[in-house]
Amino acid sequence: MTAVNRMNQERQQAAVIIVSGLSGAGKSSALKVLEDIGYFCIDNLPVAFLTKFIELSGNFSSSIKGIALVMDLREEEFLTSFPDLYRRLKNSSVSLDLIFLEADEQTLIKRYSETRRKHPVSIAGSVARAVARERELLVEIRALASYRINTSGFTIHQFKDYLRKIVSADAGKENLNISLLSFGFRNGLPPEADIVMDVRFLPNPYFIESLRLQSGLDSGVKKYVLGHPVSRSFVERFHALLKMLIPEYQREGKSYLTVAIGCTGGQHRSVAIVSQLSDLLQEDGFELSISHRDIKKL
Repeated sequence: MTAVNRMNQERQQAAVIIVSGLSGAGKSSALKVLEDIGYFCIDNLPVAFLTKFIELSGNFSSSIKGIALVMDLREEEFLTSFPDLYRRLKNSSVSLDLIFLEADEQTLIKRYSETRRKHPVSIAGSVARAVARERELLVEIRALASYRINTSGFTIHQFKDYLRKIVSADAGKENLNISLLSFGFRNGLPPEADIVMDVRFLPNPYFIESLRLQSGLDSGVKKYVLGHPVSRSFVERFHALLKMLIPEYQREGKSYLTVAIGCTGGQHRSVAIVSQLSDLLQEDGFELSISHRDIKKL
């Protein structure tokens, strides 16, 4: 009997999360977050141990929420052995997901410059070349991932919150966790967004002196924004699009969906539109979380 067949007979199997990705993208931080929320964590697990380790995980204490393993190209066999093994395990009854962490080139170079650590891809003379080469080597691993997280724009606290949301959503895959987020383009795109909509084409309350210091949560601003025909037409059509997309994302198996609505500063138009959309979607029976990232940044 194969190890996978034996695993299929286990009545209780701990959920397993494998964290991989680019060096400097936050794998150590991810492991600390997962440990804090109750996962048994191991860094740099050899590929040869993975199947046996998962098989034995049925004997872990019931107080352990799951198992988190960092696996990457620090181990020589990772690139050649991991992809096929992961596919086999994924097709078995094992509860298994791969989180792939990445970041843009300048962010990774900056992080390595600050820590002065040696990059695991040894290319003489340039960290930038090592970063580029590692990205090339991990293309197949990235394609296997259940979640791909670009950590470039995250603070450590934002990263921790986002990872917790992913893990919580993964625990109940039958539900799609929907977040509506308002933001200001001048403060950067939200890296967690799955869908981004730009509403800077709508009439701007900023140029109305009595409304300038208010937000899209105030009745005057909402009335101004939504009082224009173009705004009402946009909300109607975007609401219809989301009603069509959400069930499709659910069927595809997605667990977490963030819809980000952006205006210039994230104070007026995007907030008013998120508020209106949230009312409509809740009337449709969808459960939502709502946040306004830049509402206090005047």
